[in-house]
Amino acid sequence: MIDQEEPSGVVVNAGAVSPSSALLRFCEPTRPFPEYEDDPVLDFLARARGKWVSVEVSVRTLRGDGLGAFLDELAEDFRGWEGARTWRSLEHDLTLSATHGTGGHVRLTWGLQARPSAEEWRFEITTVHAAGEDMRNLAAEIRAFLVSAS
Repeated sequence: MIDQEEPSGVVVNAGAVSPSSALLRFCEPTRPFPEYEDDPVLDFLARARGKWVSVEVSVRTLRGDGLGAFLDELAEDFRGWEGARTWRSLEHDLTLSATHGTGGHVRLTWGLQARPSAEEWRFEITTVHAAGEDMRNLAAEIRAFLVSAS
């Protein structure tokens, strides 16, 4: 689901395609310490935009913190699992909770939180994806995004 306006960003549609839909976009991957060879720190922006929402956080990770691998595991377990599986970025500014529902769908609840957490705001958006191939495609897009700053 790469957006044509920002070809370097990954876009995840949240909700039905309608004027009230929101988009969650990951964009602008950067290495903040390029002076260091093989800099493991990867920063990117996470933006949620819609008719009623506009939030943005800077996400800090160490080589993506395994987000691509986490999504790969969800895709491979397309038959389902019990409970919620969770992932979080280095500084908890981006979190992800995944549940497998009936009908072969995966619900991903993405949490964005301001850094430092003392600002005390948090935004969540849930996306629904078909288990299997749809999740594999999402995982591949996220992995490609995470290596694009190399």
